[in-house]
Amino acid sequence: MNHGEQTDGAVVQFEGVSLGYSRAPVLSDLTFSLAAGDFVGIIGPNGSGKTTILRAILRVIRPVRGSIRIREGLKFGYVMQRQSLDDIFPLSVLDIVSMGRLGRIGPLSRFGKGDFDKIEEALSITGIQDLRRERYRDLSGGQKQRVLVARALAFDPDVLLLDEPTNDLDIQGEEQIMNLIQEIHRLGITIVLVSHLLNVVFSHVHRVMFLKEKRMRIYDRREALCSRLLSEIYQIPVKVEEVDGRVVIVPQGGSSAGC
Repeated sequence: MNHGEQTDGAVVQFEGVSLGYSRAPVLSDLTFSLAAGDFVGIIGPNGSGKTTILRAILRVIRPVRGSIRIREGLKFGYVMQRQSLDDIFPLSVLDIVSMGRLGRIGPLSRFGKGDFDKIEEALSITGIQDLRRERYRDLSGGQKQRVLVARALAFDPDVLLLDEPTNDLDIQGEEQIMNLIQEIHRLGITIVLVSHLLNVVFSHVHRVMFLKEKRMRIYDRREALCSRLLSEIYQIPVKVEEVDGRVVIVPQGGSSAGC
């Protein structure tokens, strides 16, 4: 199942979309949809356009060609790459999480009880209530990532977009953040996850979008777990195994004959 599907009940629909900057195409002819409750991983080499798709969904950039339809009233939470947030300023965890709520009510508005409740809920879901007074810049990498997730949740989103949420984390931190994202998905929030880590993506998502040479292919997770397909996409022989219910994808010598 590739080249677009799930048009019924779609919350986001790309139709023949080309994306780029200064009209230079980064991606061409994107046709796919996101359904409510989806969990999609976007993978591809550096510069393939993974973050560009998130920016298009957020309407930060407009299509060069084609159309993007978004269900009316749909709310997005965005978790940027952690390295993109300047931690020179002595902001507290509560300051940063509250910023997510400002995006909902406007910078000149005052928080009401409902806003404080959503901030507390975001702190609770991400398990950082006890860190609320701590300075963001003093936290560990995993704690900082939880703060950024909480900031996005404070907006009360229908769709959560995450850009490389496990970058620069150790194995324990990576596992904890991905388990948190799974818990958020179980709350009914649609997830779109960008990552270059195949094992992370395949162990959690329901569908996988591959980006390569300005094109996109999208598959169900099981359909994509094919050594031959992954070897074709990455142009090196790879081996796919499952260990204790987790996907392990590793390079291997020789050729990949099948799935």
